[in-house]
Amino acid sequence: MKRLQAFKYELMPNGEQQRHMRQYAGCCRFVYNKALALQKAHYEAGGQFIGYVAMAKHLTAWRHSTGSPWLKDAPVHPLQQKLKDLERAYKNFFARRAALPRFKKKSLSDSFRYPDPKQFKLDQGNSRIFLPKLGWLRYRNSRGVVGDLRTVTVSEACGKWLVSIQTQREVTPALPTGAAVGIDVGINRFATLSDGTWFAPLHGFKRHAQCLARAQRAMSRKVKFSRNWRKSKAKVSRIHARISHARRDYLHKISTAISQNHAMVCIEDLQVRNMSRSAAGTTEAPGKNVRAKSGLNRSILDQGWYELRRQLDYKMAWSGGLLIAVPAHNSSRTCPPCGHIAQENRPTQAQFRCVACGYENHHHPSLRLAQYFAACEISVSCRDHEQSDP
Repeated sequence: MKRLQAFKYELMPNGEQQRHMRQYAGCCRFVYNKALALQKAHYEAGGQFIGYVAMAKHLTAWRHSTGSPWLKDAPVHPLQQKLKDLERAYKNFFARRAALPRFKKKSLSDSFRYPDPKQFKLDQGNSRIFLPKLGWLRYRNSRGVVGDLRTVTVSEACGKWLVSIQTQREVTPALPTGAAVGIDVGINRFATLSDGTWFAPLHGFKRHAQCLARAQRAMSRKVKFSRNWRKSKAKVSRIHARISHARRDYLHKISTAISQNHAMVCIEDLQVRNMSRSAAGTTEAPGKNVRAKSGLNRSILDQGWYELRRQLDYKMAWSGGLLIAVPAHNSSRTCPPCGHIAQENRPTQAQFRCVACGYENHHHPSLRLAQYFAACEISVSCRDHEQSDP
């Protein structure tokens, strides 16, 4: 089985290399926006979508035109990759998997990618990497790179330059270990397992809310785009990055522990975007309890439920396990043994008594839901086993 994996490190470039990387990222952003503007103008004129091959010819003309001769200073392969990114974005839009592509802003997700492994070199012994037109760059070698090199992506975040090295290697399919388990996510308890284990929430944003508010108020008093305003903005970005890194690290620890100790995991198929939608409403039909719903939305987004599911998806595949998403509709009112669905089954949040079979479960609501998900995945596995038998 072939496994694609990326290894991310912090670069330590000198001043000249930083200037070149900012220039290359700006060139890639310019090409992306210019190609997007051309697509929009072509569509408004009644034309069809311009593919990558035809757009690459426009890129050659832009690099040799008198209006943008500085595009020649940037490597051509990263510029071509931006055209491929735009084509992929439009295909996702046509397939209704994403919204219409938008123009990129300066200093927001600046990055460029080298697609050919023949263009770069990796010297892990000396903790350095060679990139075209940049030379050798030092990086913080926190772990070894395993596998054959595929692509290298250089990105900027909070004033720091990062390099992501994608590799591919052949691995032996792992055998799953452990039993089946159901997971229910929440706010008071971040994740509750059907065996009784539960993980406390991190509340990363809530912990830094006061510090973040203070930094944002200080930035609002500065003259926009002044030097002091940029310093304040960098401080706000560092606080947001600290929150994001802590949340991601916590989710990796939880998902690793679950995937390594269970062969089958069942999780609720939550639509986080719909759950965290604003309740403000419109002028004609204003919403109710807007402030309370805003606080609930903030708590939901602070947990990172979808990120946990995304990490469990590939980690369970790596360990040979299986991840099953159970529909969330009526999950708290369904009886696990008989499957009877009724509002009367749950008279209160802490009580559950089936009106059809008499089954009772007065455990914590999250534990009860996790046990229900575990029962769902056991029934799914049994059904699949019966269908596979000759």
